[in-house]
Amino acid sequence: MVPRMIAEFMLVFVALPVAFAFVHVPGGPIPVLLLLTIAVVFYVRRARDFDRADLWRASALRPALPSILRLWAIAAIAAVAAVFVFDREHLFDLPRHNPALWVLIVIAYPVVSVYPQELLFRAFLLHRYARLFRGERTAAAASAVSFGLAHLLFGNPVAVILTLLGGWLFARRYQQTRSLLTVCVEHAAYGLLIFTVGLGRYFYHGTNFAS
Repeated sequence: MVPRMIAEFMLVFVALPVAFAFVHVPGGPIPVLLLLTIAVVFYVRRARDFDRADLWRASALRPALPSILRLWAIAAIAAVAAVFVFDREHLFDLPRHNPALWVLIVIAYPVVSVYPQELLFRAFLLHRYARLFRGERTAAAASAVSFGLAHLLFGNPVAVILTLLGGWLFARRYQQTRSLLTVCVEHAAYGLLIFTVGLGRYFYHGTNFAS
């Protein structure tokens, strides 16, 4: 059982994202992400030991908000400062030059991208493969690394580093709150920060590592 689960984990969370980084797939990663999301929905509906309340648990959001907002404020200040110092011409690039696209991202990103990612990399991964890892921190690290690998396809180290850090934060938040809603709110806040301050170009498919 364990060897089969290891092979499954390596296929879905290592081999597949690495393949996306080197092989052009028509339509990009979103269709594959949505297919995986559908598969995960079937899994959580059938898994008897999965608490479906974890997929929402709105009561956990309010107690977690002060911590989420403190960390986000620090990240926002650091992000604005970094773009201002190192890449000033792109500061607030998207809302300034393409506000319609920015509004579309604000509306669609949490639903189309954030929730499917959190369902896959947090709710599913941390439940299905729990027996493969010794302790919550090891499991969170596996979630973070997998999340970072999934962003190799953008072809630049900034996307990978930021998602490694975010993956760790979101995994630990999910472990502490057992609330996918709470993690999605936090994930969406950081994602929209990235697209707002001028770092969104690192999360477009095709950016080169050397850029």
